[in-house]
Amino acid sequence: MIEFALPWAFALLALPFLVRWLSPPHRESQDSLQVPYFQRLVLLSGETPRSGASVLRRRRIQALFSMLAWCLLVVAAAQPEWVGEPINVEKSARDLMLALDLSGSMDARDFSNAEGEQKNRLSAAKAVLRDFAAQREGDRLGLIVFGNAAYLQAPFTDDIPTWLTLLDESEVAMAGQSTALGDAIGLAISLFQSSETSNRVLIVLTDGNDTGSRVPPIDAATIAATNNVTIYTVAVGDPSTIGEEALDLETLNAIADLTQGASFQALDSEGLQMAYDEINRLEPAKYDSLSYRPRSSLFHVPLACFAILCLVALPLFALRGWRRQKTVRV
Repeated sequence: MIEFALPWAFALLALPFLVRWLSPPHRESQDSLQVPYFQRLVLLSGETPRSGASVLRRRRIQALFSMLAWCLLVVAAAQPEWVGEPINVEKSARDLMLALDLSGSMDARDFSNAEGEQKNRLSAAKAVLRDFAAQREGDRLGLIVFGNAAYLQAPFTDDIPTWLTLLDESEVAMAGQSTALGDAIGLAISLFQSSETSNRVLIVLTDGNDTGSRVPPIDAATIAATNNVTIYTVAVGDPSTIGEEALDLETLNAIADLTQGASFQALDSEGLQMAYDEINRLEPAKYDSLSYRPRSSLFHVPLACFAILCLVALPLFALRGWRRQKTVRV
């Protein structure tokens, strides 16, 4: 389908008619003979006197070519465009941040895979997160790692392979031995504030309680709730553990409740997989669908036709005029 970007330009089609109507005709002087007995000559010849300057009249073919050339210029000025079929583009509609605990206790080998092989908690979490990320094609993923403090490992991105590479590079204790859970939530909030989407989800995976945050986890969760951030907490490890490595299930449940999220507990790889499957169900991937129609400019087509018309018509008219003058002289 063809559309015009500047349809008002077609009003210029009337310009030649306005010029012809409002401006006086061009007169061209011709040779004449002046005699003292002009009036007697008029009476004897019976001719009607005319002005010494004549108005040139175009031939019909010249007028036709002139009108066609002007129409082509006006069409080019209106900027014709070829409009293609609608194309739908889906873009990310949610920013999903994962906060991964890298404290020393994540090295405990109390998880087993499908083959029964023992692996540490972080390796089990990575395996599940790979499957989880593969199902989040409609989301932008981010990654925060925390230990003694919280650090941004991967900013929000829809480049899932790169995100997985940064996840694989995360190692136990690289952020310290402690568990700064509240600081991880606070860092996520600051990152969400610069996000354009209103669908904000934070998933926290930890195997201990908060031992070194500057902001208590409950206070951080309260701030997250005011910023429309939904938090899902996943507790991994043995709930009977005591001391600094003990699971603070009460705090994790409170964080989820304050932000209208959910809390899960995973004692093994299967439980961890079930937790993320449930999060997938509660937070299905979302897309913002954008529709546009590709446009290709076609103004060069009428301009090319105008050029061809001039290259053909002008030499023909010049040749016709030359032959006419030659005939008159003969």
